[in-house]
Amino acid sequence: MKEIALNKIHQDLNAKIVPFAGYNMPVSYEGVNSEHETVRKGVGVFDVSHMGEFLITGESALDLIQKVCSNDASKLVDGQAQYSCMPNEEGGIVDDLIVYRINSEKYLLVVNASNIEKDWNWIAQHNTMDATMRDLSDEFSLLAIQGPKAAEAMQSLTEVNLKEMKFYTFEVAEFAGVKNVIISATGYTGSGGFEIYFKNDDAEEIWNRVMEAGADYGIKPIGLAARDTLRLEMGYCLYGNDIDDTTSPLEAGLGWITKFTKDFINADNLKREKEEGPKRKLIAFELDERGIPRHGYEIVDKNGRIIGVVTSGTMSPSLDKGIGLGYVPSEIAKSQEKIYIQIRKKAIPATQVKLPFYKG
Repeated sequence: MKEIALNKIHQDLNAKIVPFAGYNMPVSYEGVNSEHETVRKGVGVFDVSHMGEFLITGESALDLIQKVCSNDASKLVDGQAQYSCMPNEEGGIVDDLIVYRINSEKYLLVVNASNIEKDWNWIAQHNTMDATMRDLSDEFSLLAIQGPKAAEAMQSLTEVNLKEMKFYTFEVAEFAGVKNVIISATGYTGSGGFEIYFKNDDAEEIWNRVMEAGADYGIKPIGLAARDTLRLEMGYCLYGNDIDDTTSPLEAGLGWITKFTKDFINADNLKREKEEGPKRKLIAFELDERGIPRHGYEIVDKNGRIIGVVTSGTMSPSLDKGIGLGYVPSEIAKSQEKIYIQIRKKAIPATQVKLPFYKG
């Protein structure tokens, strides 16, 4: 297992640490429900330094990104970020990622920890235009400072006006006394906040300054378990659960990041799928009775026939009910008919709902 730069600090905080994507990662500190509430109502800090970072530079950097990504990165201006995915040639997804435009010849791609090697090989394989690629994953740490109080709590650490930053923009600036930190108005929680990228050598200093600055705002360290419940309440896809090499972006409700105004890998087949309509759809549901839907549970119809599978599920801390995502045939998604989640020997009725589950 690889160690993130702040591993000892998490141990000292008595975090529950588990292997995740090849790293020892803090999954919880005080418990998922209280950590979840801290982010929804105040401010919490996640160490997500296991994420991958690739720097793509040169005259053909944009050409490479346009080829491997489904979204249109030509629309980005300096200091803007974009959610995207990399389609494979079979109709599925290699990974979802964020593209940061630093300038016209310099882009940062942030990818999922479990896919770093796979993504690197995929992009390199399609780099026929000789863009310069650098894997910075082992050099950088990443803190996600999330929650409605994040801007106010962190303002003393930087001259960047955090409250004025628009969603999916970023600045490279001084933060907590450290120069050249990427301060990004992004996150995976739906409660606002920032993601901060910096060199591993500065990790301890930045962590301590973040915790000091946030002390008056009740800042707490938050683990990956609460990250999962927070993102699921928003209906954000998790790679390996809701999207993978076998799910198309159109099935997953990611048509909005699939732009046919340009050419990219497997664009023709995906365009045909859009025109014909995907055969299955990722739906959101809430249980009508008590119960917790889990990844892998069967979705059945009123006659007990298996019609799909739960890809993500939990007991929502904010709503106090079972919520989940799963794939079902498109006609069932369209008709909004009642579905049932097979939990052990009982089929629990569930209602299809519009995302997000948590409305804020």
